[in-house]
Amino acid sequence: MAFELETLRHAVRQHGCVARVVVAETVGSTPREPGAAMLVWQDGQSGTIGGGELEHRAAAEARAMLPAGEDRECRHALGPSLGQCCGGAVVLRTEVYDTPRAAALPDTVIARGPGEMPLSVRRLLANARGQGRLCDVQRLDGWLIEPVARPETRLWIWGAGHVGRALAEVLAPLPGIAITWVDTAPERFPDNPPDAITILPATRPEQLVSHAPTDAHHLILTFSHALDLELCHRLLSHGFASAGLIGSATKRARFWSRLGALGHSSASISRITCPIGDSTLGKHPQAIAIGVAAAILSGETAAIGRNDAKDSCA
Repeated sequence: MAFELETLRHAVRQHGCVARVVVAETVGSTPREPGAAMLVWQDGQSGTIGGGELEHRAAAEARAMLPAGEDRECRHALGPSLGQCCGGAVVLRTEVYDTPRAAALPDTVIARGPGEMPLSVRRLLANARGQGRLCDVQRLDGWLIEPVARPETRLWIWGAGHVGRALAEVLAPLPGIAITWVDTAPERFPDNPPDAITILPATRPEQLVSHAPTDAHHLILTFSHALDLELCHRLLSHGFASAGLIGSATKRARFWSRLGALGHSSASISRITCPIGDSTLGKHPQAIAIGVAAAILSGETAAIGRNDAKDSCA
């Protein structure tokens, strides 16, 4: 786990004062591991520290702390008093952030605790920097140390229809994914998109391809077959880590033929997966999203779907 700094900053921009509740330490059997966190604001929350009565109480306490802006640590035994039978215990650290405090956080490792930073913590941070790595989430001499999350997967979603919305909802909460979402106009997107997604409305979406990192992953599912084809064409010329195209066997055959006529080799074209998702799960938008998410989580982003190319209406 790592400190989702951009998610926190986004929540602060959206909601003002936000409390972050993080599992600082665990003993025995617990629902979540150290570093698991949730954000709490006056009328909502995101993330989870394991659910149940523990999370309910922690959220209520965090909400009560918002006006004063204080920080607090509290130990909870996961027994009958909380209606949980894990048998372990957790230490929760709750910190309240406003815009200046969130902006002041470092971008690599966040370490905090009582008093002056202990020598043990300074040595740990110095050794990690010297070896070019990030620290693990840990408690050391009363200080909590968390590395800042660095997105490992850059994902561009082209299209904000039913499947695009399902993908955004399913993928946005996953750690390590930076999502850019593109469509032709602001009204194409939901009124309350998931936090920490970069929304890019553009009348000519295909012109944004040149701004995408060449190591990004792409999911193409716009309302227009012509636009889908143009995006495929430009991505093949631009470069990408992986690309998935929603469609059917018929659409796939037509696109492969047209892309070949545009000068792309069969080997290059075959890098685009069509259809996306896992066909055994069905064609419902959420089922497609789950299949894509499973591919990403398993590290199979080079094949974001199964290429069995069964017909669908897309």
